Amino acid sequence: MNDKRLIVIGGGAAGMMAAGQAALAGAEVVLLEKNERLGRKIAISGKGRCNITNAEHVSDFIRNYPGNGRFLQGILREFDNVRLREFLSAYGVETKVERGGRVFPVSDDAEAVVQALERFLNQEHVEVRLKEVVDGIVMTAGKVTGVRLRGGRMYPAQACIVTTGGASYPGTGSTGDGYRLAEALGHCVISPRPALVPLRTEEGWVKDVQGLSLRNVEASLFLNGKRGKTEFGEMLFTHFGVSGPIILTLSRDAGLAVNRGEKVTLNINLKPALTPEQLDLRLQRDFKEFSNKQFKNALNDLLPKSLIPVIIELSGIDPDKAVHQVSKEERRRLAGLLRGLPLTILGTLPLAAAIVTAGGVDVKEIDPKTLASKKVEGLYFAGEVVDVDGVTGGYNLQAAFAMGYRAGRAASRYLESRV
Repeated sequence: MNDKRLIVIGGGAAGMMAAGQAALAGAEVVLLEKNERLGRKIAISGKGRCNITNAEHVSDFIRNYPGNGRFLQGILREFDNVRLREFLSAYGVETKVERGGRVFPVSDDAEAVVQALERFLNQEHVEVRLKEVVDGIVMTAGKVTGVRLRGGRMYPAQACIVTTGGASYPGTGSTGDGYRLAEALGHCVISPRPALVPLRTEEGWVKDVQGLSLRNVEASLFLNGKRGKTEFGEMLFTHFGVSGPIILTLSRDAGLAVNRGEKVTLNINLKPALTPEQLDLRLQRDFKEFSNKQFKNALNDLLPKSLIPVIIELSGIDPDKAVHQVSKEERRRLAGLLRGLPLTILGTLPLAAAIVTAGGVDVKEIDPKTLASKKVEGLYFAGEVVDVDGVTGGYNLQAAFAMGYRAGRAASRYLESRV
């Protein structure tokens, strides 16, 4: 057996980066992927465009990881967004920055990112084995000695990096395999739960406006009546509730609160650029302009068409009332809805529908300097299988690439030290 053989389990962002970096540093690397191709989750990320990372300064990254961000601090600095973009450029993928600092390939093609990583693996002579399902990691006297495949076949190895992803989007192969592998070796796994995921609401009227996208709105969580986090940006109504970037960012807190039995509501400020006084003046101005129209026909300049019947019903104002007959109290009620359209949150969609998994292998049992297991010598973890998660905007892929980089380099050094 080659004393420098490393097995990487999982061919996603973290796995491909880890395998390539380890090989570049001198290790003999075998990458095992249970799918028929590599990078399936990368290929569908960002709606097929792949939001690779974010352009903000790396010192500001940590605040965007509600799940154990501090664990990533040194990892993100070692292989930051600048180095990631330079790496991709070297393998033929130029990138661009869009709204919110989101970084995408210039081609808007996620497949280009997968192909760049495949070129990296080929260049570094990584042995890629597809359709290989791992049943377990073999440990002897507290050290990794190989990997057992389904059917009983064995791959001897001196080190192993687990990069199997989380449990979201199971169609891409992320079915929680890494959790089972880790637990079998004595690791603690924090219960997986959905992170970036749409929210289900109690109100039936969301079905009437499904497909409506709102920009430049403000969404605020209220937990048992106490104001929680607020996000500004874009959201989307669906047949079951709400989705879109700002909703996904709030979903982690909302889901946890619902699971704790708290009452969770979401208030949508449709006019966040206006103070209450400015909004009232705007309403007075509109009402004066449309004074002879019926109330139901006087809101076209104020709201998207499909949302008008909803606001009218919730306001309790007679839709056939002449605008000049709308009272001051009714106008204030309308303004209150525009600044705080209420939704009752029932919960999140299932974990399978989440973009990212929260939970995973406990970071307390992983050395952040190497991503090595503190329990098993020669074992490493990287990517979404670890209990780390970020908000939307490119942060999760950046974390996966950076963790893969560190784990691959560290595993190669470990193998070198054993020779």
